[in-house]
Amino acid sequence: MKKIYVTVSMLALCFVSCKKEVKTETETAKVTDSVKTEEPVAEKPLDSATKMKLWTAYATPGTPHKMMADETGTWNCDMTFWEEPNGKPQKATSTANIKMVLGGRYQEANYQGNMMGQPFEGKSTLAYNNASKEYTTTFIDNMGTGMMVATGMYDDKTKSMELKGDMVNPLNGKKTPYREVYTIVDPTTRKMEMFDTKNGAEYKSMEIIMKKK
Repeated sequence: MKKIYVTVSMLALCFVSCKKEVKTETETAKVTDSVKTEEPVAEKPLDSATKMKLWTAYATPGTPHKMMADETGTWNCDMTFWEEPNGKPQKATSTANIKMVLGGRYQEANYQGNMMGQPFEGKSTLAYNNASKEYTTTFIDNMGTGMMVATGMYDDKTKSMELKGDMVNPLNGKKTPYREVYTIVDPTTRKMEMFDTKNGAEYKSMEIIMKKK
C-alpha cells in the first residue's frame, strides 16, 4: 500500500511539473507575440522635379541671409572679459571686417586687435541652414588650436540669437558647455555676450559691444 501511495504521489508531482512547464512556455510565447518589432518605414521616393525644387530651396539665400548681409562692413569692438564669476573685468579692443562669401550664403568676420598685451587675430563664420532652420557659428583665433562651434535660433521679438555649444578647457582637457547671445541693438550696434560654466554654474565671461564705422 505504501509503494502504491508513493507511486501515485510521484505521478501527481510529475503531472503538476509538466503542467507548469506547459503554462510557462505558453506565457513566454504570449509575451514574445505581444512584443512587436517595428519595421523601418521606407522613405517615399521623390521624383526628379521635387528633388530639384528642394535642393534649390536649400541652396537659395533668404531673409536670414539678408540679415547677415546687412552687417557687411567694418566694426569697432569694445571687449570686456571676466576670468571667473564676479572677477575683475579686463578690457581689449579689436576691429571686425565682415563680408558675405560663397554667393551670399555665409557670413565671414575677420578680427584684429590686441589682447593681454599680444596681437590678436580671429575668424568667425555664421550660417543659416534653410533645411534645419537654425544658425551655426564657428570661431578660431591665434590664441589657441581649437574651434568653437555652436548652434541656435534667432528670436525676432528680442532681436537676439542664442547659440549653444561645447569648448575644451585647456587647463584640464575637458569639454565644458558655453552659451552665446548675439543681440541686434540698432542698425549700427551689436552686442555679443558669452557665458561659460565654472563649478557647475554659468557666469558671464565676455561682452563685446560692436559699433559700425
